[in-house]
Amino acid sequence: MDFIAGIVSSISGYLYGYILIALLIAAGLYFSLRTKFVQVRLFNESIKVIAEPKKNKDSISSFQALMVSTASRVGTGNIVGVTGAIIAGGPGAVFWMWLIAFLGGSSAFVESTLAQIYKKKGPDGSYGGPAYYIRQALKAPALGGLFALCLIMTYMGGFNALASFNMADFLKTYIPSENYGLIVGSVVAVLAAIVIFGGGKRISKATEVLVPIMASAYILVALIVVVMNITSLPAVIVSIFKSAFSFSSMAGGLFGATIMNGIKRGLYSNEAGIGSAPNAAASADVSHPVKQGLVQMLSVFIDTLIICSSTAFMILCSGVDSSAFIDDAGNTMNGAYIQASLNANFGAFGGYFITAALVLFAYTTLVGNYYYAEMNISYLYKNALNNKPFMFFYRLLAVLIIFVGAQFSAGLAWDTADVLMGFMALINVPVCIILGGTAFKALKDYSEKKKAGKPLDFKASDIGITDTDYWK
Repeated sequence: MDFIAGIVSSISGYLYGYILIALLIAAGLYFSLRTKFVQVRLFNESIKVIAEPKKNKDSISSFQALMVSTASRVGTGNIVGVTGAIIAGGPGAVFWMWLIAFLGGSSAFVESTLAQIYKKKGPDGSYGGPAYYIRQALKAPALGGLFALCLIMTYMGGFNALASFNMADFLKTYIPSENYGLIVGSVVAVLAAIVIFGGGKRISKATEVLVPIMASAYILVALIVVVMNITSLPAVIVSIFKSAFSFSSMAGGLFGATIMNGIKRGLYSNEAGIGSAPNAAASADVSHPVKQGLVQMLSVFIDTLIICSSTAFMILCSGVDSSAFIDDAGNTMNGAYIQASLNANFGAFGGYFITAALVLFAYTTLVGNYYYAEMNISYLYKNALNNKPFMFFYRLLAVLIIFVGAQFSAGLAWDTADVLMGFMALINVPVCIILGGTAFKALKDYSEKKKAGKPLDFKASDIGITDTDYWK
C-alpha cells in the first residue's frame, strides 16, 4: 500500500506543481477576458436568476440544481482541505484559493452554459454535462466516454472515499474502538444508501433542504469567531497576502508549497473547470442557458469566497499554531487543528460543532457526488437508468466504496482524489477553450436581449447551432 501511495503522491505533485497551475490560471484568465469578467459584471444577475421557477413540474429547478452542485462543492474540502492547505502552505495558501475561485467563476460559467445548450432529453427531464457536449459539439464520443469514466472514478470513487475517510478521521475521538473506521463506514454507508437508492430526484430534494441549513450555520459561527477576535483580523488578512508573496518563503521553498496547496484545495473545493457542476446544470429547467451558467458561477463564490474563507478566518483568528499539527511522518493533522481552533473560542462546544458540521458536509457531498456519477453512467450505458438490476448493483457499488473509504490512510485518500480530479480537468478545460465561442455567443445573446428589454428566452439557431435536443 505504501508503494502505491508513493506513486499516486508523485503523480499528484507533478500535476499540481506544473501542469494544472498553468492550465487553470490561463483558462480562467482567458474566459474572464472573453466574457468581460462575467463573474463581476453579472454577479447581481446571478442572484436574481436563482428564484426563476421551473416550467415543468417533473424537472429540477435552477435553485435545486444549484443546491446539488453546492452539495458536492461544499464538503470536507471546505473544512479539512482548507485546514490542511494552511498547515502545509501557510496563510498564503488562502490567497491562491481566492484567486482560483475568482478566475474559476468564469470557467464555471462557460462549462455550465455549454451543458445547458447541449443537454439531452430524458424520461425525467433533461440531463447532460461535459461528456455530452464533447460528443455533440466536438463529435468525439470516445473522448466523451473517457471523461465520463474519469468522472465516475473521481466522484463515486476517489471523492466519496475521501469524504468517508474524513468523516471517520474526525469521529474517531468519539469512538472508543480501534475499529472506528468499520463503525463509521457502516453507518454512513447505510445513511447514504437511503438517498442514493432513491435516485436523482430524492438527491435534489435532500440537498435542497440540508445545504442551506448547514452553510448558514457554518457561516454564522465563523462570523462569531471573527467578531470575538476582531482585533486580530487585520493581522490575519495581512498575513494571508504577505505569506502568498513572501520572498523568504520563495528562498526556503515554501512559496511553491503555498501555491500548490492553495490551488489543490481551491480546485478540490470549488471544482470550477473540472466538469462536475455542468452535470447538475444540465438538469435545470431555465429559459436561457446563460441563466444556469450564472447560477453555477455563483456556486463557486458561495463555496470558496464564503465557506472556505469562513474556515480560514476561524482557524487563523484563533491564534493556534499550525506547526504543532504535523505528525512524525509529515502528515498534516487537519481535524485536530480545526478542532483546537474552535475549542480556543468556544471550549468543548467548538469541537462538537465542527464535528457535526463536517459530518453534515461530508454526507451531502456523498449524495451530491453520486448524482454526478449517475448522470455519466447513462453516457457509457444508454439504457442504464431503465435497467433496474444494473442500477441496483451500481448503487450498491457506490455504497460499498463509501464503506471502504472510511478505512483509507490520509495520504492515499487525498492524493487519489487529487489525481483523478486532475485528469478530469485535463480533458474538460481544453474542451471548454475549444467550445468557448458558443458560450460567448450565448452570453452576447442574453445581454443584448436584456438590454433591449426583450424576453430572456433562447433559440439555438440564433447563435448558429442546429443539432440540439432543446432550444429549437
